[in-house]
Amino acid sequence: MSTKHHYDTEALWRQDLDHYIHPWTDFSTFKEEGSLIMAESEGAYVVDSEGNRYIDGIGGLWCVNIGYANEEMAQAIAEQVRRITYYSTFTHLTTPPAAELASKLAELTPGKLNHVFYGTGGSMSNDTAIRIIHFYFNRLGKRNKKKIISRTDGYHGSTYLAMTLTGIEFDHQGFDLVPDLVHHIPAPNPYRRPDGMSLEAFCDEKVADLENKILELGPENVACFIAEPIMGAGGVIVPPPGYHRRTREVCDRYEVLYISDEVVTGFGRLGHFFASESVFDFVPDIITCAKGISSGYVPLSATLLSEAMYDVISVPQSEGAMFTHGFTYSGHPISCAAGLKNIEIMERDDICGYVRDVGPYLEEQLASLLEHPIVGDVRGSHFMMCIENVADKETKALLPAEAAIGNRIAAHCQSRGVIVRPIAHLNVLSPPLILTRQQIDTMVEVLHDSIRATQDDLIREGIWRSAR
Repeated sequence: MSTKHHYDTEALWRQDLDHYIHPWTDFSTFKEEGSLIMAESEGAYVVDSEGNRYIDGIGGLWCVNIGYANEEMAQAIAEQVRRITYYSTFTHLTTPPAAELASKLAELTPGKLNHVFYGTGGSMSNDTAIRIIHFYFNRLGKRNKKKIISRTDGYHGSTYLAMTLTGIEFDHQGFDLVPDLVHHIPAPNPYRRPDGMSLEAFCDEKVADLENKILELGPENVACFIAEPIMGAGGVIVPPPGYHRRTREVCDRYEVLYISDEVVTGFGRLGHFFASESVFDFVPDIITCAKGISSGYVPLSATLLSEAMYDVISVPQSEGAMFTHGFTYSGHPISCAAGLKNIEIMERDDICGYVRDVGPYLEEQLASLLEHPIVGDVRGSHFMMCIENVADKETKALLPAEAAIGNRIAAHCQSRGVIVRPIAHLNVLSPPLILTRQQIDTMVEVLHDSIRATQDDLIREGIWRSAR
């Protein structure tokens, strides 16, 4: 596979460098290196403007679940463009795809999460959840219930409010956060639990962290707890067994609503359309989702509300008053058509079943990376995995920041035809859900070679010496 069209790489590189402000730009290198231009794609592969092909080990950004260049999806989007390209859904207007997708999502969600508010990204879905929760408690006359509890290393988006929810300190550098609104408790990271502590005792401690924070802030002041079933950008942290069910019980005890942020885990990444109940045995008050809802073909997100919440917010406040929340592109017909087609393809081809079948193979093959002295942990579930790189396996000490270990490994992988995501000392994998066993074998072989090459680089540069 090579590019089917000719691209003027030099001109595109310059245009991008001169004018595009990228998300998560590293300005220490960007102004000299610029961007790699991804120009074409097919299946689990992307191709750059020079014709170099890569296995996309990160699925775009946790999202291209059905794979690239799916012809059915292209046709569904094109057909919707020809029918009605856009219409506002404000003030009691709708389109067929918006109504049909809402009904389908209500069918797929656990419990009685039967009401849908649309947006265009995960940050927007979480912002919407918070705004509606505050409105909900206002309608109940509990106007002091405003504070939000989130977790260190949780990631919930990049808008002003969603980044305040996010507990990754690195992402906050130089930016302001909403003051005294969000309060963070420690991440339930089993790899970093105290030496000698059992998994059960660790779970007890992390559940107690939530209850203690609610009591510290005052239950009458706490509106909600927001948590990813598996923490994504904060390190693919899988909580100890029972954590989510027990934290849900704590929330119920103090009338604190539970937001399950399934922006990453939703739509098949763990082998189910939603992971909250199917994998973690709890039903939240709200599920937020995006990314895999349309497999990244067009922007789409949804905030899914319980019947109990809807029954409160749908009561008119006063004569002439309205529910004044929404966006120009809420329920965009093209996005909703893509969401419907995405679900249709996933159900027909049993992609969730495929992930449940092949996911353990991916986990098993990646676990072989633990043979390397620099690999401290391989964790995750199914098609959501992480490699944690350390200086010393025994102490779990990290390499110095200047080692840029995650970036080094990712660069070696890229030179060998595989894209993995570097996050500080981590490398994250979230490939398309159609990845084959053969492609998994290739990806893991490239990771082995790239980790060896990185170790050699660090030894040669005097940054690290193997304990072996």
